[in-house]
Amino acid sequence: MNRRHPWRVALVVWAVLLVVAGGLTLWLQDSAEPRGPYGWERASPTPSACADATPDEEGRTLCLVRITR
Repeated sequence: MNRRHPWRVALVVWAVLLVVAGGLTLWLQDSAEPRGPYGWERASPTPSACADATPDEEGRTLCLVRITR
C-alpha cells in the first residue's frame, strides 16, 4: 500500500462530507422559512424625523437631527 493512499481517501471522505453538510444546511434553511407574508410587508410606515420641515424651491429638505445621550 502506498503511503499517500490514506491521505487521498481521507481527502475524498472530507470533501464528500463537506458537500453533504452544505446541502443539508441549505435544505434545512429552506424548510425553516415562513410561508406567509413577511413582517415588513405588514409594517406601518415610520414617521420621518423631519416631517415638519418645509422644502425649498427645488423640493429639497434640509433635516438636521441631533442625537444626545
